[in-house]
Amino acid sequence: MAEDWDISDSSDDVYEEETDDEIEYIPVFVDDEDQNGYGSDTSAAQARTGKDIQGIPWRGMRLTREQYRHGRLAQYENYEDVPLSGETADKKYKQTSKGGNYYEFFHNSRSVKPTFDHFQLRNMVWATSKHDVYVVSDDSIMHWSSLSQNITEILDFSGHVAPTEKHEGSWLEGFTQTRISTLAVKDNFLVAGGSDGELVCKKLDQEGVSFCTRIIYEDIALTTAIEIYDAMSGGKHFMTSNNDCGVRVYDMDGFQLVNHFHFPWPVNHTSLSPDRKLVAVVGDHLDGLLVDSSSGKARTCEYKYIRAATLEGHLDYSFASAWHPDGRIFATGNQDKTCRLWDIRNLATPVSVLKGNMAAIRSVHFSSDRQFLVAAEAVDFVHVYNAKLNYEKRQEIDFFGEVSGVSLSPDDETLYIGVWDPSYSSLLQFNKRHWYGYLDSFV
Repeated sequence: MAEDWDISDSSDDVYEEETDDEIEYIPVFVDDEDQNGYGSDTSAAQARTGKDIQGIPWRGMRLTREQYRHGRLAQYENYEDVPLSGETADKKYKQTSKGGNYYEFFHNSRSVKPTFDHFQLRNMVWATSKHDVYVVSDDSIMHWSSLSQNITEILDFSGHVAPTEKHEGSWLEGFTQTRISTLAVKDNFLVAGGSDGELVCKKLDQEGVSFCTRIIYEDIALTTAIEIYDAMSGGKHFMTSNNDCGVRVYDMDGFQLVNHFHFPWPVNHTSLSPDRKLVAVVGDHLDGLLVDSSSGKARTCEYKYIRAATLEGHLDYSFASAWHPDGRIFATGNQDKTCRLWDIRNLATPVSVLKGNMAAIRSVHFSSDRQFLVAAEAVDFVHVYNAKLNYEKRQEIDFFGEVSGVSLSPDDETLYIGVWDPSYSSLLQFNKRHWYGYLDSFV
């Protein structure tokens, strides 16, 4: 996990054509309100009549959208911890065919300004229904309602955040100026992780914060991922991944530590299998791990994990993972620009390698209806793969900007994409397409 990075260091610049053979990147996007409404939101109706979904006024710019896309693909530099990992993957693997049309553009909300704190972590967007989505925006966690088109601040981390409940281990004095590194929202619970090991838990139906603690007291303290889930024993738990090589499990009743596993390298992401028996663990290592989730059963400080399998194949470090609802297939996203699919019945090699266009795969999600896999690159592209067709066909969602996070609503009806850009930050909303074949009988 890279420690020193600033959002302004991104390769996400814009270019101007100098000659036929040489292109130099310079800023050319201008965020202006004009008579065509390009500085405002974009609706599906406006997009159908030619308006850019992000509101970028291409007709008034020196380059066409196609020229700009060509330059981005040619000159963007993907961040790698292992040199040439992406180039090696490009030579070895082919992309699956495009042409899928599973989610259609519905709305782009310019009043929502998604951001992210660490460039390798993109877990800042969470949809709790097809109309409700939570995003990190600078020092705040915001709630966006697509129905009312209203945005509301849920927590402000720029000042002082302190708990209103008393629980063992909670820091009653709270925190000041916490940098939010990761987020999870599910079933009326919100859990935010901080770049210095902070952990903040909130019940969305209650005022204030329920629990605050700092789980790491080391220099490398980044909280990289959080997952909220139903525990096999009943109730709810959440699992945190951390840069100190640890994975911790807390119950959400009293916010107490249940298990603490220590791994040989910094952990960037974990995901729990649907039957709650296995955990996919990826981090600062070429290989991932599949481990037994019940290695520890009592409330103590640390447990040795039981390794179920080693995942070999990626060429760089991984930052994303997700399980198919069937519990047999899971995915890992990597800086080598690939998303790999694994079958627990035979983990010797991945069952499929899905290659991105230009950047690391930093977020992956399966739809609950088992139809799709969503894989987001760090910038510009989100891919929706058809699981029913063995992931051999995909929809490519093409835009410009850094991806702060992607999220499917629990019913899979809505796909939200958080986009960060100096001028065109926004929240993109895509709605699932439906085919009503029975209507043919009326034709």
